Amino acid sequence: MPSLDSLEESLLSYYRACELCPRRCGVDRTENQVGFCGEGARLRIATIEAHLGEEPPISGKNGSGTVFFSGCSLRCLFCQNYQISQEALGRQWTLQELADRLALLHEHEGIHNVNLVTPDHFLPHTVALVRLLRDRGIPIPTVYNLSGYQRVESLRLIESVADIYLPDFKYADPTLAHSLSQAANYATVALEALCEMVRQKGFLDTFVGNHDHEIAAISAEDLSSPSRQGVLVRHLILPGYIQNSLQVLSILFVEFGGDLPISLMSQYAPVRQFPLGSPLSRQVTRNEFQEVFQHAQELGFRNLFVQFPEEAAMDRRPFVPDFHLVNPFPGNIRTGT
Repeated sequence: MPSLDSLEESLLSYYRACELCPRRCGVDRTENQVGFCGEGARLRIATIEAHLGEEPPISGKNGSGTVFFSGCSLRCLFCQNYQISQEALGRQWTLQELADRLALLHEHEGIHNVNLVTPDHFLPHTVALVRLLRDRGIPIPTVYNLSGYQRVESLRLIESVADIYLPDFKYADPTLAHSLSQAANYATVALEALCEMVRQKGFLDTFVGNHDHEIAAISAEDLSSPSRQGVLVRHLILPGYIQNSLQVLSILFVEFGGDLPISLMSQYAPVRQFPLGSPLSRQVTRNEFQEVFQHAQELGFRNLFVQFPEEAAMDRRPFVPDFHLVNPFPGNIRTGT
């Protein structure tokens, strides 16, 4: 049965004049029209696996059950997942097939959660998926792993099925947001979206009521159990654009205070050819990272995951996947093909 036909009418209607993301293309995706995301209304996925590369409260010891959707509503020029976000890699899945695969990962690999990676343009399918999993008695939380570029109305659509929000906050600089993601309004949209996520779920429960931990000290082995609810914000430092990162941290601190959980990432690696002299042709330097990290400390952020540049260089292969492979992320657990 085609995945499209598995959706109830109330969910299917969201694809008929699609305004799920801030692009608000308005196309009828049920008639094979595609908007900025590049996808119609048929559910398409590149890979599903027990992923060990997320933050410790998400991956835990057994991995996070990640679902990598084809297409993207942001399509950043530097995207490490460009093969699926921009090159349409992936195949059609039915909702039942997807639920079966995740149930298998839960049974055999012990995944701690279902992790929906960049699902904005398939949000109605994710609502139906979580309902299927709950009907089957699978008790693990659902993680919405997002670009940060979300409509508040779409976040309210998934409020009853989302447990954890793992959004990026990529840009404070509208010029940079326009040049790299064609989204000059990113900061305004992302801030409104993040306020809604925090309203719904609060801060990540790993940190709630805990003010004694040291920065970057939490590992999977330290956790009695992985997180089950809340918001953790990610920021990827881009080489040559440190002022953007400083502004992002300042905005987040002013709006949410020092208890907001943040994952500060230095894993950027070039995945395409940029013009000669572009800073995006190299990795983040130690000095660039240190300036951003120091700013986070000086502002007073207390709940930080920190990926130091040496760690990012050492772990580069897992962070630059090849979705042409059966196992895109080397070292991950995978059930089936």
